[in-house]
Amino acid sequence: MSGALAVSLGDPAGVGPEIVAKAWALREAYGLPPFFAIGDRRSLSAVSNVPVESIAHPADATDMFAAALPLLQVDDPGDIVPGEPNLAGARCALDSVELAVGLARSGAAAALVTGPVAKAQLYAIGFVHPGQTEFIAERCGVADGNVAMMLAGPGLRTVPVTIHRALADVPTALTVELIVSRARATVRGLQRDFGIAEPRLAVAGLNPHAGEGGAIGREEIEVIAPAIATLMAEGINAWGPLAPDTMFHAGVRETYDAAICMYHDQALIPLKTLYFDEGVNVSLGLPIIRTAPDHGTAFNIAGQGKANPRAMIAAIALAGQCVRNRG
Repeated sequence: MSGALAVSLGDPAGVGPEIVAKAWALREAYGLPPFFAIGDRRSLSAVSNVPVESIAHPADATDMFAAALPLLQVDDPGDIVPGEPNLAGARCALDSVELAVGLARSGAAAALVTGPVAKAQLYAIGFVHPGQTEFIAERCGVADGNVAMMLAGPGLRTVPVTIHRALADVPTALTVELIVSRARATVRGLQRDFGIAEPRLAVAGLNPHAGEGGAIGREEIEVIAPAIATLMAEGINAWGPLAPDTMFHAGVRETYDAAICMYHDQALIPLKTLYFDEGVNVSLGLPIIRTAPDHGTAFNIAGQGKANPRAMIAAIALAGQCVRNRG
Protein backbone atom coordinates (compact mmCIF):
# COMPACT_ATOMS: atom_id res chain seq x y z
CA MET A 1 0.00 0.00 0.00
CA SER A 2 1.36 3.43 -0.93
CA GLY A 3 0.95 6.34 1.48
CA ALA A 4 -0.55 6.61 4.95
CA LEU A 5 -4.23 6.86 5.87
CA ALA A 6 -5.64 10.20 7.06
CA VAL A 7 -7.65 9.91 10.30
CA SER A 8 -9.63 12.96 11.36
CA LEU A 9 -10.00 13.03 15.15
CA GLY A 10 -13.64 14.15 15.13
CA ASP A 11 -14.97 16.38 17.88
CA PRO A 12 -12.03 17.12 20.22
CA ALA A 13 -14.28 16.79 23.28
CA GLY A 14 -15.57 13.35 22.23
CA VAL A 15 -13.99 9.90 22.27
CA GLY A 16 -12.38 10.29 18.85
CA PRO A 17 -8.94 11.36 20.10
CA GLU A 18 -8.91 8.57 22.69
CA ILE A 19 -9.80 5.77 20.29
CA VAL A 20 -7.33 7.01 17.66
CA ALA A 21 -4.56 7.07 20.29
CA LYS A 22 -5.54 3.57 21.45
CA ALA A 23 -5.58 2.34 17.85
CA TRP A 24 -2.03 3.60 17.40
CA ALA A 25 -0.97 1.89 20.64
CA LEU A 26 -2.45 -1.38 19.32
CA ARG A 27 -1.10 -0.94 15.78
CA GLU A 28 1.20 -3.95 15.93
CA ALA A 29 -1.29 -6.25 17.63
CA TYR A 30 -3.84 -5.62 14.86
CA GLY A 31 -1.41 -5.19 11.98
CA LEU A 32 -2.71 -1.71 11.17
CA PRO A 33 -1.37 0.18 8.17
CA PRO A 34 0.42 3.51 8.77
CA PHE A 35 -1.92 6.41 9.51
CA PHE A 36 -1.71 9.98 10.70
CA ALA A 37 -4.16 11.99 12.78
CA ILE A 38 -5.64 15.34 11.78
CA GLY A 39 -6.86 17.61 14.56
CA ASP A 40 -5.60 19.35 17.68
CA ARG A 41 -2.68 17.98 19.71
CA ARG A 42 -4.25 18.95 23.03
CA SER A 43 -7.26 16.75 22.37
CA LEU A 44 -4.85 13.79 22.29
CA SER A 45 -2.73 14.83 25.27
CA ALA A 46 -5.90 15.35 27.34
CA VAL A 47 -6.82 11.68 27.09
CA SER A 48 -3.63 9.76 26.31
CA ASN A 49 0.11 9.66 26.90
CA VAL A 50 1.06 8.03 23.58
CA PRO A 51 3.93 9.85 21.85
CA VAL A 52 2.70 12.34 19.23
CA GLU A 53 4.90 13.97 16.58
CA SER A 54 3.78 16.84 14.37
CA ILE A 55 4.27 16.47 10.63
CA ALA A 56 4.25 19.07 7.89
CA HIS A 57 3.15 16.71 5.11
CA PRO A 58 1.47 13.28 4.94
CA ALA A 59 4.56 11.87 3.27
CA ASP A 60 6.36 12.24 6.62
CA ALA A 61 3.92 9.95 8.44
CA THR A 62 5.07 6.51 7.34
CA ASP A 63 8.66 6.78 8.55
CA MET A 64 7.74 7.96 12.05
CA PHE A 65 4.63 5.78 12.50
CA ALA A 66 6.48 3.03 14.38
CA ALA A 67 7.77 5.48 17.02
CA ALA A 68 4.95 8.02 17.41
CA LEU A 69 1.47 8.94 16.25
CA PRO A 70 1.96 11.44 13.42
CA LEU A 71 -0.28 14.52 13.64
CA LEU A 72 -1.26 17.27 11.22
CA GLN A 73 -2.31 20.17 13.43
CA VAL A 74 -5.37 22.23 12.47
CA ASP A 75 -6.68 25.49 13.88
CA ASP A 76 -6.65 26.06 17.63
CA PRO A 77 -10.08 25.19 19.10
CA GLY A 78 -9.35 26.90 22.43
CA ASP A 79 -9.75 25.10 25.74
CA ILE A 80 -10.56 21.41 25.38
CA VAL A 81 -12.42 19.62 28.14
CA PRO A 82 -13.34 16.01 27.34
CA GLY A 83 -17.08 15.57 27.52
CA GLU A 84 -17.81 19.28 27.17
CA PRO A 85 -18.28 20.14 23.48
CA ASN A 86 -18.22 23.71 22.22
CA LEU A 87 -18.50 25.54 18.92
CA ALA A 88 -14.76 26.04 18.54
CA GLY A 89 -14.32 22.29 18.82
CA ALA A 90 -16.98 21.76 16.15
CA ARG A 91 -15.08 24.09 13.80
CA CYS A 92 -11.90 22.14 14.50
CA ALA A 93 -13.69 18.87 13.68
CA LEU A 94 -15.12 20.27 10.44
CA ASP A 95 -11.78 21.74 9.36
CA SER A 96 -10.11 18.41 10.12
CA VAL A 97 -12.41 16.36 7.93
CA GLU A 98 -12.30 18.94 5.13
CA LEU A 99 -8.51 18.84 5.15
CA ALA A 100 -8.56 15.04 5.22
CA VAL A 101 -10.91 14.89 2.21
CA GLY A 102 -8.63 17.19 0.27
CA LEU A 103 -5.57 15.08 1.06
CA ALA A 104 -7.36 11.88 0.02
CA ARG A 105 -8.62 13.46 -3.21
CA SER A 106 -5.14 14.70 -4.11
CA GLY A 107 -3.57 11.32 -3.42
CA ALA A 108 -1.47 12.66 -0.55
CA ALA A 109 -3.37 10.28 1.76
CA ALA A 110 -4.20 6.72 0.72
CA ALA A 111 -7.67 6.83 2.30
CA LEU A 112 -9.82 8.72 4.77
CA VAL A 113 -11.04 7.54 8.18
CA THR A 114 -13.31 9.96 10.04
CA GLY A 115 -13.73 10.21 13.79
CA PRO A 116 -17.17 10.83 15.34
CA VAL A 117 -18.63 14.35 15.28
CA ALA A 118 -21.55 16.00 17.07
CA LYS A 119 -24.14 17.06 14.51
CA ALA A 120 -25.87 19.46 16.89
CA GLN A 121 -22.62 21.35 17.34
CA LEU A 122 -21.93 21.33 13.61
CA TYR A 123 -25.41 22.63 12.81
CA ALA A 124 -24.79 25.48 15.23
CA ILE A 125 -21.82 26.66 13.13
CA GLY A 126 -23.73 26.49 9.85
CA PHE A 127 -23.22 22.88 8.74
CA VAL A 128 -26.09 22.06 6.37
CA HIS A 129 -25.52 18.38 5.57
CA PRO A 130 -27.34 15.45 7.21
CA GLY A 131 -23.99 13.89 8.10
CA GLN A 132 -20.33 13.49 7.20
CA THR A 133 -21.16 11.09 4.35
CA GLU A 134 -23.17 13.72 2.47
CA PHE A 135 -20.56 16.41 3.20
CA ILE A 136 -17.74 14.25 1.85
CA ALA A 137 -19.77 13.31 -1.23
CA GLU A 138 -20.34 16.98 -2.04
CA ARG A 139 -16.65 17.77 -1.61
CA CYS A 140 -15.89 14.93 -4.02
CA GLY A 141 -18.41 16.21 -6.57
CA VAL A 142 -20.67 13.16 -6.31
CA ALA A 143 -24.46 13.43 -6.15
CA ASP A 144 -25.97 12.10 -2.93
CA GLY A 145 -28.09 9.53 -4.76
CA ASN A 146 -24.96 7.95 -6.25
CA VAL A 147 -23.37 7.30 -2.86
CA ALA A 148 -24.22 4.36 -0.64
CA MET A 149 -23.61 4.34 3.12
CA MET A 150 -22.65 0.78 3.96
CA LEU A 151 -22.45 -0.53 7.51
CA ALA A 152 -20.01 -3.42 7.64
CA GLY A 153 -19.31 -6.00 10.32
CA PRO A 154 -17.48 -9.33 10.25
CA GLY A 155 -20.55 -11.22 9.03
CA LEU A 156 -23.01 -8.61 7.74
CA ARG A 157 -23.10 -5.60 5.42
CA THR A 158 -26.17 -3.37 5.21
CA VAL A 159 -27.02 -0.35 3.06
CA PRO A 160 -29.93 2.00 3.90
CA VAL A 161 -31.69 3.47 0.86
CA THR A 162 -33.07 6.40 2.86
CA ILE A 163 -30.80 7.58 5.63
CA HIS A 164 -31.37 10.51 8.00
CA ARG A 165 -35.07 10.95 7.31
CA ALA A 166 -38.15 10.83 9.53
CA LEU A 167 -39.79 7.42 9.40
CA ALA A 168 -43.10 8.99 8.36
CA ASP A 169 -41.38 10.40 5.26
CA VAL A 170 -39.76 7.15 4.12
CA PRO A 171 -42.62 5.72 1.99
CA THR A 172 -42.83 8.82 -0.19
CA ALA A 173 -39.04 9.16 -0.37
CA LEU A 174 -38.61 5.63 -1.73
CA THR A 175 -38.48 5.55 -5.52
CA VAL A 176 -37.44 2.96 -8.05
CA GLU A 177 -34.64 5.27 -9.16
CA LEU A 178 -33.26 5.79 -5.65
CA ILE A 179 -33.24 2.08 -4.83
CA VAL A 180 -31.54 1.28 -8.13
CA SER A 181 -28.96 4.03 -7.63
CA ARG A 182 -28.04 2.88 -4.12
CA ALA A 183 -27.82 -0.73 -5.29
CA ARG A 184 -25.58 0.17 -8.22
CA ALA A 185 -23.25 2.10 -5.92
CA THR A 186 -23.20 -0.90 -3.59
CA VAL A 187 -22.28 -3.29 -6.38
CA ARG A 188 -19.49 -1.03 -7.65
CA GLY A 189 -18.17 -0.60 -4.11
CA LEU A 190 -18.21 -4.32 -3.34
CA GLN A 191 -16.35 -5.00 -6.57
CA ARG A 192 -13.81 -2.22 -6.27
CA ASP A 193 -13.18 -2.01 -2.53
CA PHE A 194 -14.03 -5.52 -1.30
CA GLY A 195 -12.84 -7.59 -4.25
CA ILE A 196 -16.21 -9.33 -4.75
CA ALA A 197 -16.52 -9.95 -8.49
CA GLU A 198 -20.25 -10.75 -8.59
CA PRO A 199 -21.96 -9.28 -5.51
CA ARG A 200 -25.22 -10.77 -4.27
CA LEU A 201 -27.79 -8.26 -2.98
CA ALA A 202 -30.71 -9.15 -0.72
CA VAL A 203 -33.37 -6.42 -0.89
CA ALA A 204 -35.59 -5.85 2.13
CA GLY A 205 -39.26 -4.99 2.02
CA LEU A 206 -40.57 -1.89 3.74
CA ASN A 207 -43.65 -3.31 5.46
CA PRO A 208 -44.07 -6.23 7.88
CA HIS A 209 -43.86 -9.54 6.03
CA ALA A 210 -42.83 -7.58 2.92
CA GLY A 211 -46.39 -6.35 2.56
CA GLU A 212 -48.18 -9.73 2.49
CA GLY A 213 -48.87 -9.39 -1.23
CA GLY A 214 -50.25 -5.88 -0.82
CA ALA A 215 -52.48 -6.63 2.15
CA ILE A 216 -50.44 -4.43 4.52
CA GLY A 217 -48.71 -2.08 2.10
CA ARG A 218 -48.08 -1.75 -1.60
CA GLU A 219 -44.54 -0.31 -1.66
CA GLU A 220 -43.14 -3.77 -2.30
CA ILE A 221 -45.33 -4.20 -5.38
CA GLU A 222 -45.18 -0.67 -6.78
CA VAL A 223 -41.63 0.43 -5.94
CA ILE A 224 -39.30 -2.24 -4.57
CA ALA A 225 -40.10 -5.13 -6.94
CA PRO A 226 -39.77 -2.91 -10.06
CA ALA A 227 -36.38 -1.71 -8.76
CA ILE A 228 -35.24 -5.31 -8.31
CA ALA A 229 -36.44 -6.12 -11.83
CA THR A 230 -34.40 -3.21 -13.21
CA LEU A 231 -31.29 -4.41 -11.37
CA MET A 232 -31.74 -7.97 -12.58
CA ALA A 233 -32.14 -6.72 -16.17
CA GLU A 234 -28.73 -5.04 -15.77
CA GLY A 235 -27.20 -8.35 -14.73
CA ILE A 236 -27.05 -7.56 -11.02
CA ASN A 237 -27.75 -10.48 -8.70
CA ALA A 238 -30.53 -8.93 -6.59
CA TRP A 239 -33.45 -10.71 -5.00
CA GLY A 240 -36.44 -9.87 -2.82
CA PRO A 241 -38.36 -8.08 -1.46
CA LEU A 242 -37.61 -10.08 1.68
CA ALA A 243 -39.45 -9.95 4.97
CA PRO A 244 -37.17 -7.77 7.13
CA ASP A 245 -37.76 -9.81 10.28
CA THR A 246 -36.32 -13.01 8.80
CA MET A 247 -33.46 -11.87 6.55
CA PHE A 248 -30.80 -11.23 9.16
CA HIS A 249 -30.43 -14.59 10.89
CA ALA A 250 -27.21 -16.51 10.29
CA GLY A 251 -28.55 -18.87 7.64
CA VAL A 252 -29.89 -16.14 5.37
CA ARG A 253 -26.86 -13.87 5.88
CA GLU A 254 -24.72 -16.51 4.23
CA THR A 255 -26.68 -16.13 0.98
CA TYR A 256 -25.87 -12.46 0.25
CA ASP A 257 -22.96 -10.02 0.31
CA ALA A 258 -25.01 -6.97 1.27
CA ALA A 259 -28.56 -6.24 2.39
CA ILE A 260 -30.28 -3.27 0.75
CA CYS A 261 -32.56 -1.82 3.44
CA MET A 262 -35.30 0.76 3.03
CA TYR A 263 -34.56 3.04 5.99
CA HIS A 264 -31.93 3.90 8.57
CA ASP A 265 -32.90 1.69 11.51
CA GLN A 266 -33.74 -1.29 9.33
CA ALA A 267 -30.06 -1.33 8.32
CA LEU A 268 -28.40 -0.22 11.55
CA ILE A 269 -30.30 -2.21 14.19
CA PRO A 270 -29.16 -5.67 13.01
CA LEU A 271 -25.61 -4.46 12.35
CA LYS A 272 -25.25 -2.80 15.76
CA THR A 273 -26.94 -5.69 17.55
CA LEU A 274 -24.47 -8.17 16.10
CA TYR A 275 -21.32 -6.05 15.86
CA PHE A 276 -21.70 -2.97 18.03
CA ASP A 277 -17.98 -2.71 18.82
CA GLU A 278 -16.79 -3.68 15.33
CA GLY A 279 -19.20 -1.88 13.00
CA VAL A 280 -17.67 0.28 10.27
CA ASN A 281 -19.38 2.93 8.15
CA VAL A 282 -18.09 2.73 4.56
CA SER A 283 -18.95 5.33 1.90
CA LEU A 284 -19.36 3.60 -1.46
CA GLY A 285 -19.49 5.41 -4.79
CA LEU A 286 -16.79 7.98 -4.00
CA PRO A 287 -13.51 8.48 -5.86
CA ILE A 288 -11.77 8.16 -2.48
CA ILE A 289 -11.91 5.49 0.21
CA ARG A 290 -13.71 6.60 3.35
CA THR A 291 -14.50 4.58 6.47
CA ALA A 292 -15.58 5.51 10.00
CA PRO A 293 -16.39 3.76 13.27
CA ASP A 294 -20.12 3.22 13.46
CA HIS A 295 -20.71 5.06 16.73
CA GLY A 296 -20.97 8.59 18.01
CA THR A 297 -18.96 11.00 20.15
CA ALA A 298 -19.97 9.41 23.49
CA PHE A 299 -19.41 12.64 25.40
CA ASN A 300 -20.66 10.90 28.55
CA ILE A 301 -17.51 8.75 28.77
CA ALA A 302 -14.98 11.03 27.02
CA GLY A 303 -11.77 11.48 28.97
CA GLN A 304 -12.48 8.58 31.33
CA GLY A 305 -10.36 5.96 29.55
CA LYS A 306 -13.44 3.82 28.92
CA ALA A 307 -13.84 4.22 25.16
CA ASN A 308 -13.56 0.96 23.22
CA PRO A 309 -11.25 1.42 20.19
CA ARG A 310 -12.32 -1.73 18.34
CA ALA A 311 -14.61 0.07 15.85
CA MET A 312 -11.88 2.61 15.05
CA ILE A 313 -9.37 -0.21 14.68
CA ALA A 314 -11.79 -2.00 12.37
CA ALA A 315 -12.33 1.20 10.35
CA ILE A 316 -8.58 1.72 9.90
CA ALA A 317 -8.00 -1.93 9.02
CA LEU A 318 -10.88 -1.95 6.51
CA ALA A 319 -9.63 1.26 4.87
CA GLY A 320 -6.25 -0.41 4.42
CA GLN A 321 -7.93 -3.48 2.94
CA CYS A 322 -9.87 -1.32 0.49
CA VAL A 323 -6.68 0.45 -0.56
CA ARG A 324 -5.06 -2.92 -1.30
CA ASN A 325 -8.09 -4.08 -3.26
CA ARG A 326 -8.10 -0.93 -5.39
CA GLY A 327 -4.36 -1.14 -5.86
